[in-house]
Amino acid sequence: MEAQASVALIVGVTGLTGLSLAETLKKPNCLGGPWKVYGAARRPPPSWFSPSMVDHFITFDAEDSSDTRAKLSPIAHEVTHLFWVTFQIHADEEYNATVNKTMLLNLLTALKSSTTSRLAHVTVQTGTKHYMGPVFDPVHSTQLIGHQPPFDENMPRLPYPNFYYALEDLVASYAPSLTYSVHRSSIIIGASSRSVYNALLTLATYAVICRHVGLAFRYPGTRYTWEHFCDMTDAGVLAQQHVWAAVTPNAKNQAFNCTNGDVFAWKTVWKLLAELFDVEFVAFDESHKFDLAELMHDKGSVWEEIVAKYELHNTKLEEITCYEALQTVLHFKFQHVSAMNKSREHGFFGHVDTLKSIRFWVKKLRQMKIMPSY
Repeated sequence: MEAQASVALIVGVTGLTGLSLAETLKKPNCLGGPWKVYGAARRPPPSWFSPSMVDHFITFDAEDSSDTRAKLSPIAHEVTHLFWVTFQIHADEEYNATVNKTMLLNLLTALKSSTTSRLAHVTVQTGTKHYMGPVFDPVHSTQLIGHQPPFDENMPRLPYPNFYYALEDLVASYAPSLTYSVHRSSIIIGASSRSVYNALLTLATYAVICRHVGLAFRYPGTRYTWEHFCDMTDAGVLAQQHVWAAVTPNAKNQAFNCTNGDVFAWKTVWKLLAELFDVEFVAFDESHKFDLAELMHDKGSVWEEIVAKYELHNTKLEEITCYEALQTVLHFKFQHVSAMNKSREHGFFGHVDTLKSIRFWVKKLRQMKIMPSY
């Protein structure tokens, strides 16, 4: 039987980008298609994951080279494109670099070691930490001097450890036996309960809990971020860019920013969130400072009540939110904005209105029974 021309392996398929990639690749008019899609994750698929999203679901631990080889060797002769949209996050950035590089190396070794390997391209998901440095590392974050926005792809690397750099160097070392593309997203918004940094779900749970217990839905950031510009990345647009780069010759061996193409102020988003979750809009109040992570640390039982009341899929608050990371972002002292010129010059024009994107993904979270509907 003749091998299918395009065979994708999405590692991290249950995450924000992975889900959108699976949906994009299965569309009949997808670039480079028709695609056969393997989806992979460390854990079995969650209850809200539809089996029809992929042709085959594979579970393995990418940190374990033996497990990775055992699970991927049977398909190494098929896979033409690897979409790497997963990562592990720890407080120490040096450790992040080691563990994430090991995971990707195990994948590449398993897929490339076959004498019949067809792997031609790897897409790697990174982000704007490339330009800011390890902002979540408790030690390095106190010493950072990042680039001035808007961030563009030609900015030199910063003199700090960064696992994004390690991943880029690893895939580049495989050229010319395969090509690669790097995708530097902003704050990703999509619909999943299986992503480490899930800003929308974090904001949504905060709003829903405020509504449930009668707390004021206050902004946990600063006046600067309340009033100044920021950008986001719709998971669907990001998936489109991954696929575009995977099949477009002049996108090979390149890094691209990926944002929605517009900017917003958090005060505008806050009004929208208040509307969507039926809570009163509370304007920023300089005199009312609080720690969001501290406020929410004992709300796990409240979330369990909400899950039971609205018959949602069973999730744990601490597993689906990133309150500390969100608070860090909402305390940035610069405008978190990336330039999209390079993507456009190379032929990628994906874009979306951020406020419409938020509405879309909140609706999706409700359809998936991850968030309650009112």
